[in-house]
Amino acid sequence: MAGMSGGIVAGYDGSPGSDEALHWAAWEAAARATALTVCHAWAPEYLALIGDPAVCELARKHGNEVLARGVRYATSVLDDVRPVLADGPPAPVLCERSRTAEMVVVGARGHGGLTGAPLGSVSWQVAGHAQGCVVVVRGQWLPVNRSPGPVTVGVDGSPASRAALTVAFGEASLRAVPLVAVCALADSPGRLGGARQMEEDFSHLMTIHEKEYSEVTVMRQVAVGSPRSALLTAAAEAQLLVLGSRGLGGLAGMHLGSVVAAMLHHSPCPVAVVHPDARRS
Repeated sequence: MAGMSGGIVAGYDGSPGSDEALHWAAWEAAARATALTVCHAWAPEYLALIGDPAVCELARKHGNEVLARGVRYATSVLDDVRPVLADGPPAPVLCERSRTAEMVVVGARGHGGLTGAPLGSVSWQVAGHAQGCVVVVRGQWLPVNRSPGPVTVGVDGSPASRAALTVAFGEASLRAVPLVAVCALADSPGRLGGARQMEEDFSHLMTIHEKEYSEVTVMRQVAVGSPRSALLTAAAEAQLLVLGSRGLGGLAGMHLGSVVAAMLHHSPCPVAVVHPDARRS
């Protein structure tokens, strides 16, 4: 995924969730030696309805202050930091920037979300509609008094999961940690021999990637139960869970599959959602 002109884009609104996301994104950008864009979006068209230019100017000033706070942190981690105060609602702004970004990073919840909700509306929209790879930072990703966990990936043979597998191998290599690849046979087509064929396809796909990423230690897990249970169990010790945006059998028109939706709400670690992308083919 390297080589995209936009580097990594982190959505930032000054909330605790966006602080966590920015921390994660800054580490990622430093490890990749790529640029980090800190993006704070505001929507002046809503304020225009008030009809008071002073209110709009005050909001812009506040936006610049929030952005400056994020940039101060980011520049303590890496040099190439690009501040962006964008006009418009956050989700569309970040989705547009995903077109040229290596990755978009958001917190699970920002300002304005419902108290107690595990996932905010902006994070949900960006995960579903952005291009390429979106990371929703949630749960535990900085280990305390223990070694870093592995990268975990869900594999079901769909185009999206194949794209996710490539991302997962790259992330495991970048972090110098093992990769846990989970194939849940409950995802297999409902026909005679479907589970066996799915397991064979999984083995073949893993062998191809293992040859390309020989430096990565791989642990294959074939589960007979539901993918949700298998992935939640595997993610308990992981530092990152990587999933394709839609798996086999997903309903036409859905931007995110049901398994991905469940992981975005309940994963114990950050979740990377990978959309198959013609830009990188």
